[in-house]
Amino acid sequence: MSKNHIKNVHARQVWDSRGRPTVEVEITLRYGAIGRAIAPAGASTGSGEVLELRDGGDRHGGFGVSTALDAVNDEIRALLKGKRIDDQAEIDRLLVELDGTEDLSRLGGNAVIATSMAAQHAAAAAEKLPLWQYLGAFQGNSAADTLPLPEIQIFGGGAHAGRRVDVQDFMVIAVGATSYAEALEWTADVYRAAGDIMTETGRLQGVADEGGFWPAFDNNEDALETLTRAIEKSGHRPAEDIAISLDIAASEFGSGGDYRLARDNRELGSDLLSGMLVDWTERFPVVSIEDPLGEDDADGMVRFTWAVSKRVQVVGDDFLVTNAARIAQAAKDKACNAVLIKPNQAGTLSRTKAAFDAAKTAGYGAIISARSGETEDTTIVHLGVGWGVKQLKVGSFARSERMAKWNEGLRIAETISGVAGSGLPVDGNLPARAEFPWK
Repeated sequence: MSKNHIKNVHARQVWDSRGRPTVEVEITLRYGAIGRAIAPAGASTGSGEVLELRDGGDRHGGFGVSTALDAVNDEIRALLKGKRIDDQAEIDRLLVELDGTEDLSRLGGNAVIATSMAAQHAAAAAEKLPLWQYLGAFQGNSAADTLPLPEIQIFGGGAHAGRRVDVQDFMVIAVGATSYAEALEWTADVYRAAGDIMTETGRLQGVADEGGFWPAFDNNEDALETLTRAIEKSGHRPAEDIAISLDIAASEFGSGGDYRLARDNRELGSDLLSGMLVDWTERFPVVSIEDPLGEDDADGMVRFTWAVSKRVQVVGDDFLVTNAARIAQAAKDKACNAVLIKPNQAGTLSRTKAAFDAAKTAGYGAIISARSGETEDTTIVHLGVGWGVKQLKVGSFARSERMAKWNEGLRIAETISGVAGSGLPVDGNLPARAEFPWK
């Protein structure tokens, strides 16, 4: 067998940022090259996502993954041993066929995505290349000399912070930055300023799931006002230098077009919720809103997109679940103008790439995203650069499972710009501002 043939597939239990077990898969090739990847886990999940396989019962609070590990170490290993590693589409096809269900519930979406990502890493290792370079050189993706624009959480809410506020993520995007390094530096300024404000006002309760501040706001709008103040306090200009992005995650507090904002003590229909969000975009420097309506409120999503899409990025997450068919239908319906790309929603990298390609065909923006339950795995950063995804959402500017990804981007940026070791900011490695809906 050549260097491109699989010698062994092995799964082990590791731990994620919530202290829950998850699946790591390691694939070894004939002459020693190794690929390794870890499955993340979400808290706010769409009903159309593939399903994790958890053990249930009392051990690890029911979140054990021994059944998923057995699936890799038994059936998946037997399936893949001896197969070529350099045909990702075929590997993924075999995995889906072996599972036999659309939602990958038999083997587990966590077992399958970890295997799929590990295979891609192993293929890159066989060529002695980092994954982002391999994707460009060997898979026909013209990996541009750009890194995705960071979208970074400052305040957590919703399912990420005990529902202390209803909106799930209050994030910033350094829309005026000229480099990836500068975008991170500006975000660090805002993060510190926000922390100072929260401490001074007695509103800091701790750290949310994704590393942002766990706040004690009186209402949802209070968070927007505070974040705008933090941008100003940091010395940057709201909207011009740094803008706000929101993940409403509306499915978490509503269904059937009816919504309840517990923090505001308000019950709203679809149009009233949309109206509130439109008002926010007019009074605050908001340029991106994710899942503004519930995943079952397609008509509301169409109406909201019509109202704001010329100046705001309307992102489908639970609404689209990294699914190419759903993206194509949404484009036909004129719902959303951007999609969140999460590999573990789709279950394989081939399905993930198909969703990204569908977004490009539709003229949608795309954001490659981590999950709230994360690890040190940096695969999504490499996919973002190698596939040419223009935006990256990882969580906050704190906690090592988040910083591992932001810092990996800095290393890639240095390699792209050829200034490794210079200690200088890496210039010219963010997508052109004109490529984003808000420009």
